[in-house]
Amino acid sequence: MKKYLHIMCYVTLGFLFVTQTVLAESQFQEIMKKRGLTEEDAIAALKVYNPSGKHDEYYVFVGGGQSGQVLVYGVPSMRPLKYIGVFTPEPWQGYGFDTDSKEVLRQGNVRGREINWGDTHHPALSETDGKYDGEYLFINDKANTRIAVIDLKYFETSQIVVNPIFKSTHGGAFVTPNTEYVLDTCQYAAPLTNDYYPIEAYQDVYRGGVTFWKFDRQKGKIQQKESFSLEFPPYMQDLTDLGKGVSEGWAFTNSINSELYTGGIEKGLPPFEAGCSRNDTDFLHIYNWKKLAQLAKDDKNIKIINGHRVIPIDVAVKNSALFLVPENKSPHGVDVSPDGRHIIVSGKLDTHASVYDFNKIMKLIQNRDFEGKDSYGIPILDMKKSLYGQVEVGLGHLHNTFGKEDGTIYSSMYVDSQVVKWNYKELKVIDKIGIHYNVGHLEAMEGKSADPQGEYLIAINKLAIDRFLPVGPLHPQNNQLIDIGGKKMKLLLDMPIPLGEPHQGASIRASKIRPEVRFIMGTNSRTGKPHVGKTLAGQEKIERKGNHVSIYATVVRSHINPERVTVNKGDHVTMYITNVERAQDETHGFTIDHYNVHTSLEPGETTQIDFVADIEGVFPYYCTEFCSALHIEMMGYLLVKDPNKNYEWIQKTKMQSLSPEELQMEYKKIRASNKATDEVIQSLFFFLEEKNYTKYTTVKNLVDDAKDQYAKIDLEREKSAKAYQKNDINNAILFENMIWQYMIKTADSAIRAKDLLINNIATPKSESAKKGEIAFREGGCSGCHVIGKISSGPDLIGVLKRHRNAQQWVAEYIKDPQSKFNEPYMKKLIEFFNLKMPNQNMSDREIKDIIEYFKWIDENADLF
Repeated sequence: MKKYLHIMCYVTLGFLFVTQTVLAESQFQEIMKKRGLTEEDAIAALKVYNPSGKHDEYYVFVGGGQSGQVLVYGVPSMRPLKYIGVFTPEPWQGYGFDTDSKEVLRQGNVRGREINWGDTHHPALSETDGKYDGEYLFINDKANTRIAVIDLKYFETSQIVVNPIFKSTHGGAFVTPNTEYVLDTCQYAAPLTNDYYPIEAYQDVYRGGVTFWKFDRQKGKIQQKESFSLEFPPYMQDLTDLGKGVSEGWAFTNSINSELYTGGIEKGLPPFEAGCSRNDTDFLHIYNWKKLAQLAKDDKNIKIINGHRVIPIDVAVKNSALFLVPENKSPHGVDVSPDGRHIIVSGKLDTHASVYDFNKIMKLIQNRDFEGKDSYGIPILDMKKSLYGQVEVGLGHLHNTFGKEDGTIYSSMYVDSQVVKWNYKELKVIDKIGIHYNVGHLEAMEGKSADPQGEYLIAINKLAIDRFLPVGPLHPQNNQLIDIGGKKMKLLLDMPIPLGEPHQGASIRASKIRPEVRFIMGTNSRTGKPHVGKTLAGQEKIERKGNHVSIYATVVRSHINPERVTVNKGDHVTMYITNVERAQDETHGFTIDHYNVHTSLEPGETTQIDFVADIEGVFPYYCTEFCSALHIEMMGYLLVKDPNKNYEWIQKTKMQSLSPEELQMEYKKIRASNKATDEVIQSLFFFLEEKNYTKYTTVKNLVDDAKDQYAKIDLEREKSAKAYQKNDINNAILFENMIWQYMIKTADSAIRAKDLLINNIATPKSESAKKGEIAFREGGCSGCHVIGKISSGPDLIGVLKRHRNAQQWVAEYIKDPQSKFNEPYMKKLIEFFNLKMPNQNMSDREIKDIIEYFKWIDENADLF
């Protein structure tokens, strides 16, 4: 019987499985039919589909062209992840709208002129032993000769440097195999100085070159004083690649104008495109960057141009560090194979790809076997003797990227609108695929590194034409994903790019990048260091020095502290704002209406905004990132008053509208408020006197300041009393308001003095308690809890005595607040404060430290 039941179970399960499979297949076929899809389409869709929450295998960074930014998307899904603001402002991230990011953006000023746009072309990932390590990204600006550093811990631009001698740089960014240098190559020749020279001086004065930006990986910054350039003839250099493996220490840069043509279409001469393509070949520059780096250290080998070290052509030649070899007519891409032996050159006007053999090149150099010199004295190698071979690939050969299989390379054919797969060792074409349309750059996964991954290839196309819904005459760009994992290439997906013309892509396996999900509390994201304006909950304040007002503020769901700021018209205002959240993705934004400032604050980040309060009025400020159910209420007011105006009438108008009885009530109300405030002040003074505050100089200075403010109150009290005796209730109220102002100033100094005194006389904190206090403050706890008093949350003195197994209970509550919400005691607290504690994602170590801090508080409870 048991055996029979088992058989019946198996038969039933099998029937259910077959039924579900048939139903799923039927539904699948129905969807395909409804949408007009083939089986090949459906398979392509399955290869790129990521269910919700599933991450991509690769990051791809693409130069954003005229956007001046870098686009980041995932592969295989092709889902956009971020636009990184680089050379142009990016409002969502506040890039270019807060002070910290403006300082980075302004590093890109050219000759004292503010530049707010860029033309980003070629991103390069940092490398270790020629393999991508996922730490930094570099990107060039062709239009304004700049290089930017992007820190991949934060996916933010941390530095921009301006090339001091070139006027156009297309050949960047390219890095040496261990990221010692970032290379940026001149494109359109010009005088290296900033002086005027007529075009007739082209051959004599105009020059090209390559800059070697020294990169300090520890600091994450380019060291401009340790950087240098190599002078080239005015051949209009294009792209570059660095040697690796057998060719490490060498670099290769092609060029497009061996004719030294200078145009003149307006004078009836042939245009540049004709004059620059007259010769059958152009020149590939071959140079030993390691030798050049040593030469640049000796002042006798360099000349200083615009404060920058430049190695002249003749010095490089004399030291056997610079050579030329003829290459395909009007070349574009130059790419070194993963093992470093083969150098592949693309020729836009040549149907052949040329494969150079580094071993042959070295043999010719060592034997000084040259076919001559150019007009600038640079030795020229024989092209045929340098070649490994050539293969016919198609029309409009622009760029190359390498596959995982030995000898596999993929090339873009702009004119043919094709990607060609071929073998540079066997010199034969393997496969071709049509794309849509006119492909420029292309990127196989990690295909420019010493360790290509294969799998997928991105065709970065120049035209989209009919691929997407029409959006007017300006079409989106089209990046196409191609499956290169099989014998035949398969087109998988089109991706529209709606901002800028993408150029080169740089891809990396996602596991190699380890970005932060939150900042260490108070971090300046542009420097990675603590911000000068770091402000924790409870440390908010407003300071004035002359006409400079500094505001130390915090943001947390769902309030901005302070919520009211009053300044004078003409004041310079600095706001330091810290997001004291710890929860991942709890970003806040901040803007002040009409003042053209905005910042994005990720958890733990501090940013700075500066502006001149140059218009009078009332200006709301608010959080620009929807962060909670009470997001709309997360706001405040900037009130700008004109110091030259008398606003007393506002108070008087209000009081003039009051009846005598109402005036008496207003007077009694403010008197009661002042009395309550004075009681607080007297308790502070009593505490300070009792604890012998005068023994501590810093505390004494604060108390002296408090007493100075308090001493001014007697005169105002006398004025108030006299006005009241004369039945001048209006002025009596005004004098009482002045008393309140002095009391607030007194209390501020006295409270700070008390806090400082407590730190001096309390029992010493253990190391764990010290860490716990930091975690308490930086974790945002002090935003709701004030030790010694009830605030937005309960006083925590004695919290370790309120529950059975209190330490364990508190630890569990901090770890997972929601787990305790239904306990009767917690229900009452939540109802009373109308607030639930958020999960601040504290680690177990931080929780233990916080409990030690609570123990210290209980030991010193009489001080709070």
